[in-house]
Amino acid sequence: MSTTLQPKVRIQREDFSVTDEIEALKKSSKNIGGLVVFLGTGRELNKGESIADLNFEHYPKMAEKKLDDIRVKAIKDFNIIDMSIIHRIGHIDIGENIVLIIAAGEHRKEAFVACEWAIAELKRTTPIWKKETTTKGEVWVQSTP
Repeated sequence: MSTTLQPKVRIQREDFSVTDEIEALKKSSKNIGGLVVFLGTGRELNKGESIADLNFEHYPKMAEKKLDDIRVKAIKDFNIIDMSIIHRIGHIDIGENIVLIIAAGEHRKEAFVACEWAIAELKRTTPIWKKETTTKGEVWVQSTP
């Protein structure tokens, strides 16, 4: 799966290839000296409850805008070269990819800081909601861990 022509910010139903996304971002500059990757995946336990099913919903257009704002701010404020952000919506199986953030910097330090800030900001501000189905029923996850 080649993603070299894909936008650097996406919300999509289908899975993504972490390797392809890294290779695509590396092509943005020959001055990239470090890449930091955050990959969020579906886990089977949350707060002691078994999760049988995950579903993500979003506010179309607003969520994409917010992710793009996060990318632009990270590049500007943390002096990184580039960033990709991908978030999946819809049904996600346990163990599947959910969110990918790749920060590319000249050096590792700014890439680490930018990547950590971006996932925290995504969870804090982006209108994407997670519903977990547990043995006790459906739960909309409100807080950031």
